[in-house]
Amino acid sequence: MIQLPAKLDEKTYESASFEQTIALGAQLGRLLQAGDVLVLTGDLGAGKTQLTKGIARGMGVADDVTSPTFTIQMIYQGTDLPLYHFDLYRLSDPEQLGDAGVWDALEGDGPCIIEWGEQFSKELGDERLDVFLTRLDEQARDGQEPARHIRFEPKGERACSIVEQLASTIK
Repeated sequence: MIQLPAKLDEKTYESASFEQTIALGAQLGRLLQAGDVLVLTGDLGAGKTQLTKGIARGMGVADDVTSPTFTIQMIYQGTDLPLYHFDLYRLSDPEQLGDAGVWDALEGDGPCIIEWGEQFSKELGDERLDVFLTRLDEQARDGQEPARHIRFEPKGERACSIVEQLASTIK
C-alpha cells in the first residue's frame, strides 16, 4: 500500500513521490460530487496530472488519465459520476471557455478538474477549490525527483467541506 503524503497542516501536504500525489488524489476523488470544481495551479511537472490521475482512481475511473493539452477536455466515466478534465494552458481569452466545453461541464453531472485555470478564476466563479502544486527542487539531491507541496485553498462552503473531509482522512 502506498503511503499518503505528510500533512503539514489542514490545507497543506508534502508529497515525496508521484505515488503519494496519486494516493492523495485518490482520497480526494472519493469525496467529490457533481458540480465540484478544482482549479489546479503549478508549473510544468508540478504534479497536476498526477493528482488528477489519483482523483480519477478514487472515482473508479479505469481509463488511463493523461493531460488533455491538445484536446483541452477529456471526459472519464467513474463508478458513479463522470470526471471532466480540462487543460486550459493553450487558452488566452475567456470567450474560448464556451467552445472548450467548460460551461457545459460546470453545469454537468460530475466534478471538473481544471489544469491551468487560474487565469480564468473570475469566470470560473466563487465556488471552487484552488489547488497549488509546487516542486521543491531546492530540497532534492542530484538525480532525485523533488517532493511537492500541495496546498488547498477553498472558495465557498462546499470547497471548505472537501478540505475538512480530506484532512480528517489523513493522519
